[in-house]
Amino acid sequence: MILFMYFARRFFKAFVAVFAVFTGVITMIEVVNQFNRFDSGTVGFADVMHLTLLHIPALMYPILPLVMILATLVLFLGLARSSELVVTRAAGWSGLKALAAPVFAALALGVLSVTVFNPIVAATSKQYETMLNRYSSGKESVLSISQEGLWLRQGNADGQTVIRAAGSNLDGTKLVDVTFLNFTANGTPLSRIDAESATLEQGAWQLEAAKKWPLLSSANPERDAKLFDRLSLPSDLTREEIRDSFGTPSSIPIWDLPAFIDRLDRAGFSARLHRVWFQSQLALPLLLVAMVLVGAGFTMRHTRFGGTGPMVLGALLMGFALFFIRNFAQVLGENGQLPVYLATWSPPIAAILLALALILHMEDG
Repeated sequence: MILFMYFARRFFKAFVAVFAVFTGVITMIEVVNQFNRFDSGTVGFADVMHLTLLHIPALMYPILPLVMILATLVLFLGLARSSELVVTRAAGWSGLKALAAPVFAALALGVLSVTVFNPIVAATSKQYETMLNRYSSGKESVLSISQEGLWLRQGNADGQTVIRAAGSNLDGTKLVDVTFLNFTANGTPLSRIDAESATLEQGAWQLEAAKKWPLLSSANPERDAKLFDRLSLPSDLTREEIRDSFGTPSSIPIWDLPAFIDRLDRAGFSARLHRVWFQSQLALPLLLVAMVLVGAGFTMRHTRFGGTGPMVLGALLMGFALFFIRNFAQVLGENGQLPVYLATWSPPIAAILLALALILHMEDG
């Protein structure tokens, strides 16, 4: 148990050191990017630092597997140079037993990342996207999904229109059972329109079977209501704006993703992208374990055998290859070319099995 805790503590220290180095480098790069993105006359230094700090968690979270394999290399190269692995084997511990502590630590860090770090990343990402849109174009998200259905917002200096729909097609350009609430610039209700369907075309919503109530200019809106077989309402929304307003799945805490996926399905949108992200996050602890095993398989040898440089290079290449294959499989899953579970769970499981085979070969020949 003493050796177990010793190896676990050494691994945590290596992980924190590598994580801190990456955070420092990425922070400096991000500060420069933010300064280049905005005019210094409109966005000050404090705003740039605020944006940078909000964006750093989202930049660090995807590279946790790479941080993990580098921390593994730091740990086992240090143990090999100090001959601690030789002493450990002389004390009766096999290589696999010595790996138990780093693997357990990686699994614990993976669970902690998914349950704690992921919601932090989601919160900061959402705030970052909101501030970025505000500084870039003065607009915020135009779309929201709730238990009541789909909500959209459009408008300009003359007024705002709030749109509620019970359902939609995959890209949000065709709405069913839809209500348009028009407001003046000072927020006074102007009119209400209910329609069976609404289709977004170039510069306008085309409504079918619509009924319009004047709310501002009439003492009895129901009496003055009008029916339309077809009605056109000007709109500055585009298909790209509606699609982008969903935000990335990473901006939704993992605890809220199942309910959000269910709301997307009921609203008529495709939730495949969010399902792939959800399953990939559940598989993240296994991916981190695979990175530890890959790194250990190449660096658990004693340095006197030589060839340390090529072995480290091999470990890095294998780690980057696994990272690329995992992301590539995730893209295939998002495009529907692979089943969701196969795209998210097969890369880490296959990597763990291959790394264990390599370790057993290196240990027992």
